[in-house]
Amino acid sequence: MKKILAILLFFFTVLIFSPQAKAQCAMCTANAEMGVKNGNTQTKGLNSGVLYLLAIPFLLAGGVGVIWYTNFRKKDTSPLA
Repeated sequence: MKKILAILLFFFTVLIFSPQAKAQCAMCTANAEMGVKNGNTQTKGLNSGVLYLLAIPFLLAGGVGVIWYTNFRKKDTSPLA
């Protein structure tokens, strides 16, 4: 229990103190800003594409985690009595 608590505390600490990153290329930034100002729907498509590209690695990692959990969890072999 203490190990899980320590891991959760570590991840929350990293999330709280992580610096903001603005890693967008100049072309994407200009396209997003102009789309918002002119009322175009290109920005919506750009945001949807980014979310789609972000979702795939998380789904793959979650699938691997579920498979790992179901295959390698401890089986209760103690006798019932």
